[in-house]
Amino acid sequence: MANAPTKTALERLYRKYNRRALVHPDPLEFLYGFEDLRDREVAAMIAASLAYGRVAQIIKSVGAVLEVLGPNPAQALLSAEPRALSDSLCGFVHRFATGEKLCSFLSGIRRVLERFDSLQACFLMHCRPEKNSVVTALGGLAGEIMAGAEKDPGHLMPLPARGSACKRLHLFLRWMVRKDAVDPGGWDQVSPSELIVPLDTHMHRVGRLCGFTRRNTGDLRTALEITDGFRWFCPEDPVRYDFALTRVGMGGDAEFRELFHGSRTDHGVTGKG
Repeated sequence: MANAPTKTALERLYRKYNRRALVHPDPLEFLYGFEDLRDREVAAMIAASLAYGRVAQIIKSVGAVLEVLGPNPAQALLSAEPRALSDSLCGFVHRFATGEKLCSFLSGIRRVLERFDSLQACFLMHCRPEKNSVVTALGGLAGEIMAGAEKDPGHLMPLPARGSACKRLHLFLRWMVRKDAVDPGGWDQVSPSELIVPLDTHMHRVGRLCGFTRRNTGDLRTALEITDGFRWFCPEDPVRYDFALTRVGMGGDAEFRELFHGSRTDHGVTGKG
């Protein structure tokens, strides 16, 4: 990892950006209003599933769905009449997602709640004592949601078994497992050490810049390589710097280079891809 930043540089970045005041605009902000864990995990799954496209549209779409479900989304799904929910969301559109696909997705979540009582319980049932067990567990959770969906929810429910990075599912897991000023946590039976970076184009670029991967394909293998790179700095929490790095990316290349400039004499970022 000749190009990797130092632990000092990453921690400086974490202290600067990992603050609640800097979360907006981010779908994560919707989770803070839910004290009940079942409500929070349902809100998180909805927010993560819609976390693609322009951020303004993401915020608008997540807000619209959670407004329909009200202050207790888990109970709202369990008690809602399917027809009434469908009518409430009939005009919903989020890029490729229609109200029909969203309702199918929500019916899958409802079925998991009925069978397991919570999304966490379903996830834990599918955990295995093996390396990268969160991939297996997320695959089990995704499979249960798909099995319970009335129709195919399409890309709202990515499937880890297909080998994709499943950025939105790992984002969901980061929100629910980590607990600090930004991530609200709640899934305390899952260790942050098992998390995998939510891999998007920005994090892929960061991983290549840091020398964590040479791969051009943004798939699960690449996500695991980049996670291992960050695990070298923080084995107990390899996704610790994810939010901060995202905010640095929003600041542009100049700020990114400036933040890491001080570490160049100590195996810092060179700016080479």
